[in-house]
Amino acid sequence: MNWTEVTIFTTPQAEEVITALLYDTGVGGVNIEDPSLIDEANRITKDWDVMDESILAKYSENKCIIKAYYSPEVNMEDVMLKINEGIENAKQFVDVGKAEVTSCVVDEQDWENSWKQYYKPLYIGENIVIKPVWEEIDKKDGQVVIELDPGMAFGTGTHETTRMCLEILEKKIKTGNSVLDVGTGSGILSIGAIKMGAESCFAVDIDPMAVKIVKENAKLNCVEDKITVVAGNLTEKVSGKYDVVVANIIADAIISLTPNIRQFMKEDALYITSGIIVFRLDDVKEKLEECGFKIIDIEIQGDWAAVICK
Repeated sequence: MNWTEVTIFTTPQAEEVITALLYDTGVGGVNIEDPSLIDEANRITKDWDVMDESILAKYSENKCIIKAYYSPEVNMEDVMLKINEGIENAKQFVDVGKAEVTSCVVDEQDWENSWKQYYKPLYIGENIVIKPVWEEIDKKDGQVVIELDPGMAFGTGTHETTRMCLEILEKKIKTGNSVLDVGTGSGILSIGAIKMGAESCFAVDIDPMAVKIVKENAKLNCVEDKITVVAGNLTEKVSGKYDVVVANIIADAIISLTPNIRQFMKEDALYITSGIIVFRLDDVKEKLEECGFKIIDIEIQGDWAAVICK
């Protein structure tokens, strides 16, 4: 089946805004090629070979390349209009760079699988390893190995937002904890939490595709009996109370989520929020404090922030 690939050349600063815009246009999948991720992968990935000069050239001038994929059923004329209007509006409050938008037709199998050749095992925090299912590693004692096939869902561990969440969970998860994972994506945080000692995890994502992928990844990691995953917007499908709530989404979604999240938190529960681009950090902090949360720590990596509170 042929899909339409829309490519947007922008800046890392505009990545969150434009990605959020795309999810309002019926997009079937989004791929973000961020120069900061290339630099970080080159630094932390032990299996990385010599960096190709053509890759470095591709990401010169602080470029971020966002690719969005649309099924044949989508009206692309309407989509392109919405994208261009959204980018024009975004120029009022963020540097979008040249914001060039192009499109072409691609085969589904090509775009769904071609990126896998670049996705290698990642070593995060003290003992966490994110291992693509098609790769092999020598597992060491004490390592938490998360087998992953992200498919078309967000969450491979390469992005600062996901890495920060995993590092925080590694420090904060206690044996027997219950976890609520809002915006689960590939299920990487849910699976990681279980492997770090949590007893159960309830995962929710607005994308129905994520439900399928989370179930598959949970089975790969032999934790399918401890993870429940549903499709829904924020907490509309959530019930019960949890020891840890993690929301790796975007700033606006966190701001919308925060006023209602306390009803799902046990006394003294942790609320971990990530996916916050630094220039929106004050907005998120203001909402958290307005809703009665005490901020106990803030982590920053690159242009992204995570906030830990109670």
